[in-house]
Amino acid sequence: MMLNRPRRNRQNEVIRSMVRESYLSPDHLIAPLFVIDGKNQNIPIKSMPGQSRLSIDELVKEVKELYSLGVKCVALFPAIDEKLKTPDAREAYNRDGLNFRSIRAVKEAVPGMLVMGDIALDPYSSDGHDGLVDPKTGEIMNDPTLEVLAKQALCEAEAGADIIGPSDMMDGRVGYIRMALDESSHQNKLIMSYTAKYASSFYGPFRDALDSAPKKGDKKTYQMDPANSTEALREAELDMAEGADILMVKPGLPYLDIIYRLKEMSTLPIAAYNISGEYAMLKAAAQNGWLDNDKAILETLTCFRRAGADIILTYFAKEAAKLLNK
Repeated sequence: MMLNRPRRNRQNEVIRSMVRESYLSPDHLIAPLFVIDGKNQNIPIKSMPGQSRLSIDELVKEVKELYSLGVKCVALFPAIDEKLKTPDAREAYNRDGLNFRSIRAVKEAVPGMLVMGDIALDPYSSDGHDGLVDPKTGEIMNDPTLEVLAKQALCEAEAGADIIGPSDMMDGRVGYIRMALDESSHQNKLIMSYTAKYASSFYGPFRDALDSAPKKGDKKTYQMDPANSTEALREAELDMAEGADILMVKPGLPYLDIIYRLKEMSTLPIAAYNISGEYAMLKAAAQNGWLDNDKAILETLTCFRRAGADIILTYFAKEAAKLLNK
């Protein structure tokens, strides 16, 4: 006689729903969006089917649709004109720049939409790196970069950003930014730290969208080695001590084990970034008829939740919200 039959808990959808351990809703999603200057601009990104570079007027339309679908947070990534990029990345804290105009426009059009701002220098640097580059040695200079990142964070906070997202991986940047925000009466702004951001080969489509690839070298001296996991715990401990409110793992799918480990060791919310390369692979397979697009999207995002992610940044946000609302 067989006493244990796990299939009894799987025999119909009602029972499966009752015992389901992880669930997914639009509340868990953040939609990353690419912004460009101009008007009436909706330029498809070839390497990311379904995604576009949007002028601010088109961005506002997209944000309104996302909000109506239940996605209540967007992350903005500006694609800056090449002539504005300089070695000191001063456009990163130009209060009249594209980034800050985009934040203000979204908050004015949809006040209830949370806006997450990206903190890093690669979109604004003529070198294409997340930090300032020593012109003599080519070294990415950590401490001088912190001053620029803090200026950028203050500008985003003043423009109305709700969440500050340092993605640069400079040492000490969370604490430096937290102090700058607190001293400027922005103590209620959240910091979602890119805690474990790996030097991944899956970033290609994103860099294509922003034209932000490094002009020389790579990012291995500041982004994490894909072979390491315990190092992510050390990064998490430092970010927590420095005042981070949310910890993020990037990329997502190849690093589900890191999400799980951070969730086990921290009481802070954990975010995962389902990045451009992961998106592009699924879309390419679906377009070739090798995968069911809708089922693969929901399974992918549910896997992040199962691994321990409370929040998921994903280019599938709008598609997923439509599917979940059905």
